[in-house]
Amino acid sequence: MNELDYSAAFAENEKEANLYAARCMRVLAAVIAVIWILNILGLFIVPDVIMAIAGAGGILLFLLPTILLRKMDRDSPRMKFYILLCCILGITLLSAALPKHAILAWPAPILLGSHYYSKRFSRGLLVVSVICMAISLLIGVCWGEWDSNLLYAVDTSGPRVVNFNTIRRVVLYYILPRSLILYGLTTVCTTLADRTRRLLERQVRDSMDKQQIASELAVATHIQTSMLPCIFPAFPEREEFDIFATMEPAKEVGGDFYDFFLVDDDHLAVVIADVSGKGVPAALFMVIAKTLIKDHTQTGAAPDAVFAKVNQLLCESNDEGLFVTVWMGVLELSTGHLSYVNAGHNPPLLRQAGGEFVFLRGRSGFVLAGMEGTRYRMGTLKLSAGDTLYLYTDGVTEATDTGLELYGEERLSAVLNAHGDHDPEPLLSAVKADVDTFVGAAPQFDDITMLGLRYYGRRILQ
Repeated sequence: MNELDYSAAFAENEKEANLYAARCMRVLAAVIAVIWILNILGLFIVPDVIMAIAGAGGILLFLLPTILLRKMDRDSPRMKFYILLCCILGITLLSAALPKHAILAWPAPILLGSHYYSKRFSRGLLVVSVICMAISLLIGVCWGEWDSNLLYAVDTSGPRVVNFNTIRRVVLYYILPRSLILYGLTTVCTTLADRTRRLLERQVRDSMDKQQIASELAVATHIQTSMLPCIFPAFPEREEFDIFATMEPAKEVGGDFYDFFLVDDDHLAVVIADVSGKGVPAALFMVIAKTLIKDHTQTGAAPDAVFAKVNQLLCESNDEGLFVTVWMGVLELSTGHLSYVNAGHNPPLLRQAGGEFVFLRGRSGFVLAGMEGTRYRMGTLKLSAGDTLYLYTDGVTEATDTGLELYGEERLSAVLNAHGDHDPEPLLSAVKADVDTFVGAAPQFDDITMLGLRYYGRRILQ
């Protein structure tokens, strides 16, 4: 990552620092105005002429950055130099006229400069500040307010006499120690600025990394979505059945998947599965499992044989210890004969025409990729015209509300039976709407995947 990658972040910081510095200098202008008023009221003993020069000039210089930000291009990289120069010149004027009072203002440019996160800029401010402070104090000794706090530098008991020795003593006893104090303060500020700059660079780098990850996850989401059948009606030329499915991942990519495909002209395979875990690892494992299941099913093998072979292949390269629960059925379209296998998945629900949905709670086998050599038992049933099969993952029944209550199988049965006459698409939409209503504002913790299949059988042509 090069320096250009940080330019936008530091340019934005400079604009904010410019606004902050101008705001602080408006406060300084207000303080000078208050001091000027108090001096007029007799609370201070600064000569009126000196106070007028210091007050008017200081207020003007401290308000000038605000005017510059409104009249000039505030995005200019030179703006910070103009603002801090106004600050230094304003304090120089105050320090020359009021050395006794304004000496405490000299750390202000250094402190404001630290907000630009540049050691070079802070050190430059130090040099300019020390030079201007020395000039202002020398001017103050000659013409400014008489300062008895110059200690041994001048004699305040008689008329003001300024000679070479006076200048020497001012430099040694007054300017030098305050310059050293400014240097120490600058060291602290530059250290803080340098550390903050590194933190900002790290923040920018992390932000860019997150943006790249988000971009890659968006591509992964698109790839995963494109791998699932998502065009409906899926088989508009087939009148024997109607099918619809949805998958809503809890993260950008998920471990749930569904699939349906024609094994041949008379056999339809339907699959729903849930990979352990979430995110990218689960999504990658999902791709492998889905591909293996489809490839081995299309050979015409029975579902139990397919699962035994896929389980063996998944176990061979599963260092992460992932597993997948799967329910798969192969429907013979001409007869309604359904052969199915359940590998640790949630039991589906079947509604016979005119009846209610009931769970198919047959004996479930072990999950795929869980243990080598696992054998699976195949079940069979007969579908009649108008029967509906509903498949789902545990993201439906284990959806939780804000009180951590589960949606559960009873609510699922109730909403299915309330909309039992619906076709698969509106049926799944009704279930999803009911789950969303139940969950409310609670976050989604698991992928939610559903598949609905209605069987019509062979229709006799008139």
